[in-house]
Amino acid sequence: MATATPASPSAVAARDTSFFGHPRGLSTLFFTEMWERFSYYGMRAILILFMTAPLTEGGLEFNTAKAAAIYGTYVALVYLTALPGGWIADRFIGQRRSTLYGGIIIMLGHVSLAIPTMATFYLGLGLVVVGTGLLKPNVSTLVGGLYDADDERRDAGFSLYYMGINLGAFLAPLICGWLAQSAQFRSILASVGVSPRNSWHWGFAMAAVGMLFGVVQYLAGWKYLGAAGMNPVVPESPAAAAKERRVLRGGLLATAALIIALIVGGVTGAFEVTAQGVADGIGVALLVIVLGFFGWMFTVAKWTPEERKRLVVVLVLFLAASVFWSVFEQAGSTLNLFAARGTRTEVLGFKFPSSWFQSLNSLFLIIFAPVFAWIWLRLGKRDPSSPTKFTLGLVFVALGFGILVFAARQVELGVKVSPLWLTATYLLHTIGELCLSPVGLSAMTRLAPARIAAMTMGVWFLATSVGNYLGGRVAGFYGSFSLPDLFGAVTLYALAAALVLALLIRPIRRMLAR
Repeated sequence: MATATPASPSAVAARDTSFFGHPRGLSTLFFTEMWERFSYYGMRAILILFMTAPLTEGGLEFNTAKAAAIYGTYVALVYLTALPGGWIADRFIGQRRSTLYGGIIIMLGHVSLAIPTMATFYLGLGLVVVGTGLLKPNVSTLVGGLYDADDERRDAGFSLYYMGINLGAFLAPLICGWLAQSAQFRSILASVGVSPRNSWHWGFAMAAVGMLFGVVQYLAGWKYLGAAGMNPVVPESPAAAAKERRVLRGGLLATAALIIALIVGGVTGAFEVTAQGVADGIGVALLVIVLGFFGWMFTVAKWTPEERKRLVVVLVLFLAASVFWSVFEQAGSTLNLFAARGTRTEVLGFKFPSSWFQSLNSLFLIIFAPVFAWIWLRLGKRDPSSPTKFTLGLVFVALGFGILVFAARQVELGVKVSPLWLTATYLLHTIGELCLSPVGLSAMTRLAPARIAAMTMGVWFLATSVGNYLGGRVAGFYGSFSLPDLFGAVTLYALAAALVLALLIRPIRRMLAR
């Protein structure tokens, strides 16, 4: 039976202006990503606090080193799985279904976290990792599929979409953090006969509810997405398709075997399974992946001298981005612990949960992103190069920790410091993010040789994964090192990277000019 040919994304976009002048499908993806980020940042805002909280307060009472190892492993895998998640969508199920399946799995992960047992805690983290890997890289691709390549609304559409990301990330710590930490909500639980110690799990449950909203509205708006992301890429040949299926089966079997081995070993005592040991293994795996990835990039083809120079610049920017994210992403670990243990959580007599500090970055992004977009546009031909902006990003993220050295000295004396210290840190970190993050993907697309343009985009996810891992592990030193020394070391580490990159700006410029 003949079927109607679906309208192309550009044809749909050309006649659809129902969402602030953009295709109606953009509203579907706007709220899908808003609720996904709500669930992610809501859970992240309370995760390390829950792991380190005493048993009497409903926490797991892990020591800081163990909690940091689990946190670092989790956030690293969340971004690392975006690489196979994008590949599975491209080759097997399409971005549309991948986004749906990912959202459902994320929701089930948060439901699992809401159940107060150790087994469901680890199961929940694993499900969120898998679900995010399926959803995160593909929902952005769907946004691009709503527009023709030369549609003048394309950039503005992505700006609206990213506003949804920041809106979800702003609201999540306020709501999930209040449920998990506030004395008011614990009093409400006690008044209805529910143990206040379970308040953490109500925070996780709220993250599940948020993802449920995202999945429901995604299904309701499915029809507005046209043909975007419906079908995977057609293999070059039957042999290529068979090879890809073998790779997928092998990867799934290897992953399942590893998980089963860890569970069996931990239960039977055949070998010791520790959070630090697993985290160390992930660290080694990340190192192998990075070396293998760049080794593959430099040897996969006979590059022209110009292409090889561009790949060298991609490697330099990857290393700079990894350093930046390793400092910036301590928001959910080191800075979260500093907020809970060393910062006054009261303003004008109003007490608030320490997790609320996690909303500041998104608030500042919403305020200042248009300002920075105007500044770069206003500079015109004087607009700084990508390496220069990366350098500025590293300087600002270093300054954010640098000012905390002075606050940490007061905390070491037993004084809880003003919330303005952390507010200033998040402001400086946001400025750094606006200097580095928006230009990162753009730089990768401009520098990547056309033959591996799609794979080069994976560099950005890989840098974020490495940075998250390192940032999470740094939190393990919280409490075992003096705070001024810890914050000072992080500051010097970022400044050293900024100095090295600053020295490379002119050589990079000359190399690309030739």
